[in-house]
Amino acid sequence: MKLIQSRDNAFFKQLKRLAESGRERRKAGQTLLDGLHLVEAWETHRTPVGQLVVAESALVGGEIAAYVGERDCIVLTDGLMRELGIVDTPSGLLAVVDLPRASGAVDLDADAVLLDGVQDPGNLGSLLRTAAAAGVRQVLLAPGCASAWSPKVLRAGQGAHFILDIHEEADLAVFMAAYRGTTAVTCLDGSTPLFSAHWQGPLAWVFGAEGQGVRPELIAAAGLRVRIPMPGAVESLNVGAAAAVCLFETVRRRQS
Repeated sequence: MKLIQSRDNAFFKQLKRLAESGRERRKAGQTLLDGLHLVEAWETHRTPVGQLVVAESALVGGEIAAYVGERDCIVLTDGLMRELGIVDTPSGLLAVVDLPRASGAVDLDADAVLLDGVQDPGNLGSLLRTAAAAGVRQVLLAPGCASAWSPKVLRAGQGAHFILDIHEEADLAVFMAAYRGTTAVTCLDGSTPLFSAHWQGPLAWVFGAEGQGVRPELIAAAGLRVRIPMPGAVESLNVGAAAAVCLFETVRRRQS
């Protein structure tokens, strides 16, 4: 095992660039996974990781040390691991992996989640995790969303990425026009309460940015407009919470 102690080390500088820059991740074709759960999920659903990076203190004992075992890895001092800034409290284990590609063309006959301008990494990761949990297998991200494969979004997704077909920089209007199921959006004007709305067949839910919501042109293009009844004294829900309500209402109906 090689111990890196200097921030001037070339490998550490590359890790720093991968942690901070979507452009660098695209250029290198790589990203970083943080935490044992995420690394094991990758190896379960994808391939063995290429390069492991471990904090010095994580080798003393515990589950990370047991996982690493005799595997070849790079060791960073705890200070350098914190300096990468991927999360506030580093897990002590990173993996460098190749960026996956979407499987190909979108499926116009399958359920989908469409995301419009979701910029918060935690929200985006939670949305991907919720979509995967609800059985959706394709997610389309419009330009302006956070990078789906950033370390922070991956951490929030907790492995959901690895069972989803994720299409970034997607033209949501074009997809909605061609979609052969029902496109649905949450909004207030001209909407039906979610629990009394009617739909059949495949469904593509459109969820919007944390502040301004879904763009007006996408609302206008949707075949179904719904609102989530909120009898409490609250004006709106976080986009992740709203998506969970809508997606699992879909699950409930299909299982009833």
